[in-house]
Amino acid sequence: MLACSLEGEEKSQLMISRMRLVLAASVLLAVFIDPAGLSGSHYFTWLVLFGYLVHSCVVYAFSLLTDFFVESRLAHRLDVLWFALIVGFTGGGNSFFFIFFFFAILVSAFRWGMEEGARVTLASAALFAAAGLLLNSGIDLPRLLLRTTFLLALGYMCVYWGESKLRLMRQLALLQDVSRLSNPRFGVDHTITRILQKTRAFFDASSCMLVMQDHDSGQYFLRTVKEDTAAPSLNAEGIDATAASPLMAFAQNQLMIYRRPPWAALALLFDESLVCSGEPYHWTRQDSPSAARGLAETMEAASFISAPVVLRKQQGRIYVISQKKLFDKTDALFLNHMAAQAFPVMENIELLDKMASDAAAQERKKMSLDLHDTAIQPYVGLKLGLNALRKKALADNPLISELDKLIAMTEKVIKDLRHYEKTLKTGSLPLEPVFLTALRQQAAQVREFYGVDIDIAMAHEIGVSDRLCTEALQLVREGLTNICKHTLAQRGKIKVDCVNGWLRIQIENESPDSGTPAVDFVPRSLSERAAGLGGNVRVMQIPQGNTVVHVEIPV
Repeated sequence: MLACSLEGEEKSQLMISRMRLVLAASVLLAVFIDPAGLSGSHYFTWLVLFGYLVHSCVVYAFSLLTDFFVESRLAHRLDVLWFALIVGFTGGGNSFFFIFFFFAILVSAFRWGMEEGARVTLASAALFAAAGLLLNSGIDLPRLLLRTTFLLALGYMCVYWGESKLRLMRQLALLQDVSRLSNPRFGVDHTITRILQKTRAFFDASSCMLVMQDHDSGQYFLRTVKEDTAAPSLNAEGIDATAASPLMAFAQNQLMIYRRPPWAALALLFDESLVCSGEPYHWTRQDSPSAARGLAETMEAASFISAPVVLRKQQGRIYVISQKKLFDKTDALFLNHMAAQAFPVMENIELLDKMASDAAAQERKKMSLDLHDTAIQPYVGLKLGLNALRKKALADNPLISELDKLIAMTEKVIKDLRHYEKTLKTGSLPLEPVFLTALRQQAAQVREFYGVDIDIAMAHEIGVSDRLCTEALQLVREGLTNICKHTLAQRGKIKVDCVNGWLRIQIENESPDSGTPAVDFVPRSLSERAAGLGGNVRVMQIPQGNTVVHVEIPV
């Protein structure tokens, strides 16, 4: 999806660059055919016209070769300056080429939105007026004033339409993200937390809250995602009815908007609380917004919007809270639409999750019995045989140390297998806070048995569910096994991080002989396990000669 978006931006930038070339050529041709409207020095006029043509060619060449202008606002800002010079040297306020300012306004509005479009519109009007007043002696003031007003009015309409287009695209992108996040593989808790994170980021809010009440038990649960929290908790927090009552004070079929002015002295006089019930959407002002005002003071919010969330066994409300910006009716309506689309899917995920958990419990019980009979018992017999062999060996036998090492290794394997059997039987999974500890224990075991030093690099605890942590730990174990069994490396490195919605695992091992070219390969087991999680595996050689396996899993 990101690649398609970047491709669309590049095509759009190429189209804009071509249109810039057309404008530059057209103004040059128009002045060449009919130079009667020129004022001032012809030398400077032609210099400006040819300069803009060269500028347009350079921008077009950059658009073909690089993507610099795809994310840069410099191009249309330079256009405004060039248009001001062209207007100034082709008649000032009487110049017909003042309409070229709309090219820059349209580009800024439809690509960057209201804020950038408003800047370009004001700058265009100011430069047009300045060019008409300063660079032309014969000033037609009424015409200059009329054209400046026309530039501002039509420019504002273009900016408004451009902002509406960008808002619609962002809303569609959020709905697509929410639908893609509804994946049973991650479980209900992880999915709901990610939806709250996406919602908070979309509205550029300070926090996003979801309070739900269970119909059967009557208990309330609260989830909160804040702006300054990199890895929010995936589990809901139980709260009592007293704490939940302010959040559930509004009718279940009502949308809610609260906003207060930024001036603290006028907040109590001019704050606004609007409610909307059902369709068609008709907003009414609350005569006594004390409940909304008290809730806003508790949450330290300048504005918030709230929409109902109704499920089969639960009901509640979602809140989007901001300490800076003021929300409007469009924000509240879209929040209601998003909640109605995303949260009912949670019931299907919960049902699938329960079915999968029940099936997994039965399978774990069967696997634990098979593991005990087919793996643990043979290892116990091997240990007994090694102990008997050790007792028969004389004190001066040179193999005693090797036998002791084999016995210790067998005891360690039996201990790990019994722990694994217990985990399978009870269904207990390692939680995220012990993920780094588990990695270090695995690295220590590899160092002890195989003499391979493994460095662990993980900047912070990764913000993923316990299920995905278990899968990640298994991927690391398989990678370490590959290093020990299929390479002669004496050092390796494991790097785990979670960035931009992807869990990234990097497994690196040194190449003992840097002069020998590495053989291309794809670890089959790792690839199959990563593909089952929706991810991918890449193998590459870095300049130092080391082999690096990159595993990426969406979270």
